[in-house]
Amino acid sequence: MKIAFTTLGCKLNYAETSTYERGLKAAGWEVVPWNAPADVYLINTCAVTETAEKKSRNLIRRAHKTAPEARIAITGCYAQLRKAQLEAMEGVWKVFGADEKADIIPFITAQRSEEPAAEQVFGAYSSGERTRSFLKVQDGCDNFCAYCTVPFARGRSRNIPICEAVRQAREIAAQGIREIVLTGVNTGDFGRSTGESFLQLLQALNQVEGIDRYRISSIEPNLITPEIVDWIASGTKFQRHFHIPLQSGSDTLLKKVGRRYDTALFASRIDYIRQALERPGEPLAFFGIDVIVGLPGESEALFQETYDFLKNRIRPSYIHVFPYSRRPGTRAAGWPDQVQDKVKTERVARLEALCAELHASFVEANRGVTEKVLWESSVKDGKMAGYTGNYIRVERPYDPARVNCLEEVTL
Repeated sequence: MKIAFTTLGCKLNYAETSTYERGLKAAGWEVVPWNAPADVYLINTCAVTETAEKKSRNLIRRAHKTAPEARIAITGCYAQLRKAQLEAMEGVWKVFGADEKADIIPFITAQRSEEPAAEQVFGAYSSGERTRSFLKVQDGCDNFCAYCTVPFARGRSRNIPICEAVRQAREIAAQGIREIVLTGVNTGDFGRSTGESFLQLLQALNQVEGIDRYRISSIEPNLITPEIVDWIASGTKFQRHFHIPLQSGSDTLLKKVGRRYDTALFASRIDYIRQALERPGEPLAFFGIDVIVGLPGESEALFQETYDFLKNRIRPSYIHVFPYSRRPGTRAAGWPDQVQDKVKTERVARLEALCAELHASFVEANRGVTEKVLWESSVKDGKMAGYTGNYIRVERPYDPARVNCLEEVTL
């Protein structure tokens, strides 16, 4: 039997798809390219924007056109939010909701799980790259921010036990992969369903032999505590690389949409990390910051507050800019003060220009320091690339002997 996979959306989805692929290969299925004829097509969907939903529907139609007799299985956030709509589409065989992910492999292999997967978290990790793996340790969210469908699409906050995370990290290490990125919807909320703490998770993973570097993919500012920062700074495998969602630099908007911090707390966390980790002559800490442009009620003055906060107060290394997308079923979708699309587009462009300026400044500020680069296997124009611990991309002439090796370089 042949199966083809495709994935939209976040790193969590890619980790999950990779895990489905490994499981079905072990069950004797042949994995074929997405555009090839197959017996089953599995589409891991996204619903973060209207565009993502449209892409998901187009993939279903394309699969049905490629192999009209094939069975199409759907999972992911769109599957949870619009199950009836997807079940009505031609060619769709099965739609798996958020609580059914653990049943996907046994269902497809016609060996249905006897125990329901409700209130469990589907542990997963990616294995497509030789150097890096994304390890999913947490899923769901309890915050219910006004603009967000995640709690409806992925369920309440829950996590795998630390012992399971360690077991999977050892599996990753056994494949020769040297770097793990911890992923989750609200990664720092780890422990909600097991009574363990996020710091205990980090400390346990730090002991796994064969893994040289860890990164934390996304952590809310109120959850990255001084205790966690101090431990990382004490000399661990966790890198000077932090991905922290801000969403808005306006306290008015943060309060309106229900975020659990204000700009003062956010800035204090950035300051604390820099004071703990940055020393003269050593690499600076990398901060990737998520920002949503055009939240309902975002006037020009409130947008300027965000712009000024980013440029003059916290100066991150990179800004992930997203235009607000009105999602049915959320509180914000019904608010009257929606921002026009052309205004969102203009503000996105302004923040992207600021991002380019801040990233160039960050790279220049690291010039002359020594850092370790983990070289990757891809080749472009005769060159290979890798990332430093603080996430600066470095290139050199391709040398196959250096692939998956850590090498000290002077930036």
